[in-house]
Amino acid sequence: MSSTEQMPPAADPGAAGAAGLAAGSGGRLLDRDQRRRLRLHRRRRLRRHGRRAYIRSVYFLPSLATLGNAVCGFAAIYIAAMVAPGSNFLPQHDPLANYLAGHGLMAAAYLIFLAMLFDALDGRLARFARHTTDFGGQLDSLADMISFGAAPAFVALRLFKLEGPDLPLILSRLVWAAAAMYVSCAAVRLARFNVSNKHGEQHHFSFLGLPSPGAAGLVAAMILMQQELLRQSAHLLQRLAWVCVELLPILVLAAGLLMVSHLRYPHLVNRYLRGKRSIGRLNLVVAIVLLLVAAHQYTLGIGMLAYAAWGPVAWTATRIRRLRRREPATA
Repeated sequence: MSSTEQMPPAADPGAAGAAGLAAGSGGRLLDRDQRRRLRLHRRRRLRRHGRRAYIRSVYFLPSLATLGNAVCGFAAIYIAAMVAPGSNFLPQHDPLANYLAGHGLMAAAYLIFLAMLFDALDGRLARFARHTTDFGGQLDSLADMISFGAAPAFVALRLFKLEGPDLPLILSRLVWAAAAMYVSCAAVRLARFNVSNKHGEQHHFSFLGLPSPGAAGLVAAMILMQQELLRQSAHLLQRLAWVCVELLPILVLAAGLLMVSHLRYPHLVNRYLRGKRSIGRLNLVVAIVLLLVAAHQYTLGIGMLAYAAWGPVAWTATRIRRLRRREPATA
């Protein structure tokens, strides 16, 4: 999350009001009501001055990282829109756009992951500078709505329209409705996070509902895995790629509903990676990094699926334990 700074006033903003009230009273001592009005007048002046300074000044690096998040989300939508049926990309005069569109929807999915990197970076920068404010939170949510709300839904819908089966009109509209539901759930999730969020690392060890970067990562990882399977020559792997496309609308809808659920999801970095940890956990992290280097498409796809399933599985396990505790002891 990014942050802002407030510039201190150069002089007492209530001095003019105090002088006016003193002159109006003919230099006499102010009574209780006049002193109360003077205090209210000074507070209003301070609020107005502070609000103007709050809007004028922002901390540069966290805000820049947040805007980088938004730009990556918009670029993912742009690249996905360039992919045309029957060809790899539409003719463009921009070599960079041609290069990205030549990689199809994989480039759009990678841009969503790049947006996730910027999203993690802006929060770290703000907390490192110890300047986390409401302005940064609102700007971060607006960027997340582009990168983790609109972009994954659009890229997934584009993939289904290009490579999915021909459906009747009603089913085609249902696929669009699933993507629209994902966008709506992302907006509700971000608004709920804004009103309940507390600053500080000590408050960020778990999330209520699947976090929006996790939901976007799930959709983007499945797109990466599907595109990689499609490139393989084995018939079985290509068949799995078509199965991924057919299941994509259900996955998008499930990710959206998990965002607005009341299931608890852990913050993996704050809860499991910070501070002193065992050698076994270190070896596990090294193994995951090596898997990402060897086959990052499959590792990301399976890993994001496991994280999305964490909430329902943990809730089910908790319910089962509670039911067992309530069972009467048998002789």
